[in-house]
Amino acid sequence: MATQFSICLWGQDAKGMARYYQDVFTDFKLVSENPMAVVFEMIGKRFMCLNNCVPNLNFNEKISFVLTVDTQDEIDYYWNYFTKEGQAGQCGWLEDKYGVSWQVVPSILGKLMTNPETAPKATYAFMQMSRFDIAKLQEAVK
Repeated sequence: MATQFSICLWGQDAKGMARYYQDVFTDFKLVSENPMAVVFEMIGKRFMCLNNCVPNLNFNEKISFVLTVDTQDEIDYYWNYFTKEGQAGQCGWLEDKYGVSWQVVPSILGKLMTNPETAPKATYAFMQMSRFDIAKLQEAVK
């Protein structure tokens, strides 16, 4: 039986990727490092970044990491960090500077989307957004 699940990220600069994520995640912990790979933990998961990836092997939005946060300040913190050198998307999606896709979503979204009365209003509201705006979501479902 498997005892650990690690996420493997392929790139050209494993140490740079690790430093990039270390700068944003306060729980970042370096596990090991060698010329081929850097292993670290953040947001409760283990990641391994490998150097010398296959040319033209790019990340895409078929796989993304979802950051569920409680406050607008947290949304803004992650959004601003990742889009500073990355690219903003629609409905809380973004791509960081390495092309890794993230979704930064407010924790209240689950509650809004499971309520048949608020789900359509919330959906309409966030479909108009790039970065989630909690106040606008709350206003939309009143």
